[in-house]
Amino acid sequence: MRARAVLRLKFPSERRLEIAFRALMPEVEKPATMRSKASLEKDGIFLVLKVEARDTVALRAALNAYLRWINSMTNVLEVLENVS
Repeated sequence: MRARAVLRLKFPSERRLEIAFRALMPEVEKPATMRSKASLEKDGIFLVLKVEARDTVALRAALNAYLRWINSMTNVLEVLENVS
């Protein structure tokens, strides 16, 4: 069974989107496991994350990992912008 998900995440600016996109690309290009694969696209100020996995367990694990990374980056960028 194959499981798929497409997430469309809105960023507050193209700059933040570009930072997140570049930071995630190494994970997309060389995934830690072969149970899932992901792709990233930019659409205006939206990041489009597409994940395909062998099963729903692998899909959930991959989505959770990407969403945690994106959330962490967003939090760090907000702190850095408030300090500047």
